[in-house]
Amino acid sequence: MLKNLLIKNYALIQHLEMAPSANLNIITGETGAGKSIMLGALGLLLGNRADTKALYNENEKCIIEGVFNISQYKLKTLFDALDIDYEEETFLRREILPSGKSRAFINDTPVNLDALKKISSKLMDIHSQHDTLLMGDANFQMEVIDIYAETASLLKELQQAFNAFKKAEKNHQSLLKESDDMQKAFDYNQFLFTELERATLEDINQSELEEEIEKLENAESIKEKLNEVLEYLSNAEFSVENGLKSGGLALGQISKFSKKFVTLKERIDSLQIELNDIILEIEAEESELFLDQERTELLRDRLDTLYTLQKKHKVDDIASLISIRNELQEKVDKVLNFDDALQAAEKEKSQLYAVMTDLASKLSAKRRSIIENLEKEITHLLYQLGMPNANLSIRHEAVSPNFFGTDSFTFLFSANKGVAPQALKNVASGGEFSRLMLAIKYILAGKTNLPTVIFDEIDTGISGEIALKVGGMMKEMAAAHQVITISHVPQIASKGSAHYFVYKDDNALKSVSKLRKLSEDERVKEIAMMLGGATPSEVAFENAKELIKLG
Repeated sequence: MLKNLLIKNYALIQHLEMAPSANLNIITGETGAGKSIMLGALGLLLGNRADTKALYNENEKCIIEGVFNISQYKLKTLFDALDIDYEEETFLRREILPSGKSRAFINDTPVNLDALKKISSKLMDIHSQHDTLLMGDANFQMEVIDIYAETASLLKELQQAFNAFKKAEKNHQSLLKESDDMQKAFDYNQFLFTELERATLEDINQSELEEEIEKLENAESIKEKLNEVLEYLSNAEFSVENGLKSGGLALGQISKFSKKFVTLKERIDSLQIELNDIILEIEAEESELFLDQERTELLRDRLDTLYTLQKKHKVDDIASLISIRNELQEKVDKVLNFDDALQAAEKEKSQLYAVMTDLASKLSAKRRSIIENLEKEITHLLYQLGMPNANLSIRHEAVSPNFFGTDSFTFLFSANKGVAPQALKNVASGGEFSRLMLAIKYILAGKTNLPTVIFDEIDTGISGEIALKVGGMMKEMAAAHQVITISHVPQIASKGSAHYFVYKDDNALKSVSKLRKLSEDERVKEIAMMLGGATPSEVAFENAKELIKLG
């Protein structure tokens, strides 16, 4: 509940501080004194948009701060989720700087407006007479039914299941599109892969192939040159081989004269051995070499295929072709195996859809089960609030599964006998709407843990006995919730645990709205003035005392 409210430099408020009662707080005052300004300030704590035009002094910052005791409301999990320090006495603060910048804090931790809204919406509910327009909103009507039916945990399960289903559905759709895209390229990829696979690239050494075909294509010329070399080395009368033999013999004949000659002979002997090896290799090469037309054509075909593939895939080596072939194989295999992935995705989607629709069915049943009781309770309260012919019915329609289930509810209302109920947006006056909203809030108060409920002139259009009943309902609500209500009706004002008076001080150059808590005597006088005007009679004073006594 709200323990303390501080408002500085906001609209007509220079400095205002209030420590409301834990039960029913009444705020009264003349029109324009600044009562609704307080609600505007509280709206900033709820995350409403800030405006520098709201600054009382445009050169100073505006501060709105609320201190809340939240020890009874099980909000630690929410604080942890938002990474905000949890305190049983929590401070919400909003600042508007002269520059126009707005800042928000929870327990001195800077937060964005989304976090502020998530916390403050669990602490306060502000209802003004203008908010009765909300009653015609389908989301509001659904929320009323869910609170009354106490479906919070089931609705949360459904919403988690819905999100999981939508994720699975999106994944399935993505796979379908991917499958379609891949299928279009499949035939071409399959062709390219087969073409590369048939080339048996791992068995090819491109440089060896190129060297071999060049030898084959020049076999005659090479053979001729090899024979020429053999002629020089061993076949001619003055061949290298004969020369080395003769030279070796000559050195052998003189080797006894010097060790140097022995060494030289040994070196010539080594040359002869090396020369013999060279001659043998050349003879082998020459004997094996012949023009093999069939082999040449085969190699030409293989190289032509290889060059064609390299040009097609814009690479210049076999390793790159192998890499491309492997990538193509992955693409082809993925298409061939994609049916398994599609079936798995479709199965997951179907299973999650079944879970979601089962939860939606349970949720719908729970919602529909309370409709009759809710209709009766609201209609009964409206009767007590001076609307004996009022009739509220709730129409249900099944809709496609969505984040809120498979239900659509419409509140149909008639305030007059013989008039068929119609959608709320088409019927009811401001006063009727106010009483209808009060009846709804009264019923829902027992179903929620909301600490603080604030009403702004929800008593519009009522007086007398009906006003007493409205005040009694507010007092009953205040037994479980802190209630703050702005009122112009003395019967309601008399029910308060604490009574605050808002007034305008015009003594300075600029009017200032101020607030003070009334003593018992001041309270009697204020209610007497609400009954009898600015100069109330003794009868008005006695009536005021009687109302307070009854309260």
